[in-house]
Amino acid sequence: MTISKTSSGSRARTFLTRLEGPQTMGRGPAFWIAVTVAAAAAAAYPLIADAWTVGNAAYFLIWTFMAMGLSVIWGYAGVLSFGQTAFFGLAGYAYGVITLNLGAAYGLTILALVLAVVIGGLFALVIGYFMFYGRIQGVFIGIVTLSVTLVLETFMAQTAGPQWRIGEARLNGFNGMSGMPPLTLPWFGGDIVLYPGPSLYYLLLGLVVVSYLGLRIMLNSRFGNVLVAIRENPHRVAMLGYDVRLYQTLAFAIGGAFAALSGALYTAWGQYITPSSMGLTSAALPIVWVAVGGRRDITATLIGTIIVLAGFQMLTIYGSQYALIVMGGLLLVTVLVAPQGLVVGAMTLLGRIFRRGKS
Repeated sequence: MTISKTSSGSRARTFLTRLEGPQTMGRGPAFWIAVTVAAAAAAAYPLIADAWTVGNAAYFLIWTFMAMGLSVIWGYAGVLSFGQTAFFGLAGYAYGVITLNLGAAYGLTILALVLAVVIGGLFALVIGYFMFYGRIQGVFIGIVTLSVTLVLETFMAQTAGPQWRIGEARLNGFNGMSGMPPLTLPWFGGDIVLYPGPSLYYLLLGLVVVSYLGLRIMLNSRFGNVLVAIRENPHRVAMLGYDVRLYQTLAFAIGGAFAALSGALYTAWGQYITPSSMGLTSAALPIVWVAVGGRRDITATLIGTIIVLAGFQMLTIYGSQYALIVMGGLLLVTVLVAPQGLVVGAMTLLGRIFRRGKS
């Protein structure tokens, strides 16, 4: 029993030490104090904001899962994918079909959420297997993933007839599905319905924190180190005896599962999903978020995604005709001026200033 407890404690310490490592920026008490303060401020936000604003903040949090998944695929594994919205849309439709057929009682929406993520992740696993074991490389991966996304969008847009239904769920073609129930938690005395508001916001915030910390642990583990090594020199990694295609496939599946989580949560948040969520514009936007933040660091990706989403929404409200132009210009500036990401550059500069201040 003593040996078992010692072994468990050792494993726990190993996981905690992986919160900091060579593959993620930020370490030491100052960084974790800043993270704690940011999380506490986010938790206190619903206390000072109205319900609509909180629901809008929940919308921002939903997209961070897709961005973090793309960071794993593109930033760490070195594979540029335009397929995130394909996994997003597939999971969104899966959540809609399951909930419209099973209903929201007894926590079935949570089951639908899990199943939708599994479906999206498995689809990404299959696509990744055929790509990487089929030795597709470089720009052709982007072409294949974009083709998969556009084929799914085109197919779903043509499902308008009454024959396109799965049980009680009609796919509705270009108009998309609607009327699916929001997330519902079974509870004593009545179910808790997580409408876009404080309850859903807190669930999403908790998921973001857990996902962020979990990804830091994974990326600083042996798996993450091998991914980065593959990104830098896949031939050398293969010579060392690692199955490069297996690691790339697993990274692609993990990124796809995170995109699927965004899709299922988005459908539960708005209670609708349309084929346009898998369109060309939708497929390109996550690339902008991750590039601007810094694709090779999960913290920069998270911060950059929220900032860019907030700016994009303001542009769509006050100058919608310029929103996509500004996003394209922002990506161009990032590539030319700060290819590692604007947030990474800012964090690096702050780190240097902090170290000079201490000295």
